[in-house]
Amino acid sequence: MKRRTFLAGGLAAASTLAMPALADTLDTIKSRKKLLVALDLGSPPFGMTDSAMQPTGSDVETARLLAAEWELPLEIVQVTSPNRVPFLLTGKADMVIASFSVNEERQKVIDFSDPYGVIQAVIAGPKGREVKDYAAVVGKRLGTTRGSTNDKEATTRAQGAQMVRYDDDATLITAMVSGQVDMVATSPQVMNTANSRKPPEPFETKIVMRTFPYAIGLRKGETKLQTALNEWVRKNLRNGQLNAIYKKYHGSDLPAEMLA
Repeated sequence: MKRRTFLAGGLAAASTLAMPALADTLDTIKSRKKLLVALDLGSPPFGMTDSAMQPTGSDVETARLLAAEWELPLEIVQVTSPNRVPFLLTGKADMVIASFSVNEERQKVIDFSDPYGVIQAVIAGPKGREVKDYAAVVGKRLGTTRGSTNDKEATTRAQGAQMVRYDDDATLITAMVSGQVDMVATSPQVMNTANSRKPPEPFETKIVMRTFPYAIGLRKGETKLQTALNEWVRKNLRNGQLNAIYKKYHGSDLPAEMLA
């Protein structure tokens, strides 16, 4: 499919959006000639800023690849984990590319593209500390990112822990490095980033709570946009582009079944 195919052709009206006053998103993107993507720049290695204060990370590169293939300039709409859904539903962004794990609760209010990556929700603690099960977390200061899948899973599974919630992954990492928490409910990627900044004791995965695919979030009823995104994801999984981005920032390949 030629790059312009996405924007060419008759863009029929899509189904009703979460916010009915909004125009069809594909029509809006076409007339605006710009792609508004919600990205969390406080969630390394998915989204962050480099030494020159420029956005970087696996999700940032994914969004740039999408915009380049659709021949559109990219405008980054900065979000945090708690406000990804509100920013999407109120039309502040066309879509969300922000380590957005697919779960049942979110699927009640938004739709997703096909997955382009996977992420684990884990309990991590200092090396040498024995944690066999959730009983070992009772009474401990358990840090997590507010509104994240990790928050939801830990709240359900690690009952009795003293939950300490931070607004974004960057703040959680600071708490880990400065010794403000005993353990964390997070992703291995965030744990590795914290370890690179030399906490008092290195963290390691103690319990894998759940493994989730993550995908591009979009408003309900956006059938045309969802179809276009699914085609783009499948194409770039097959040609290796998305795997190359994932490996660059996460140090491993995507699961083989995603690349088939």
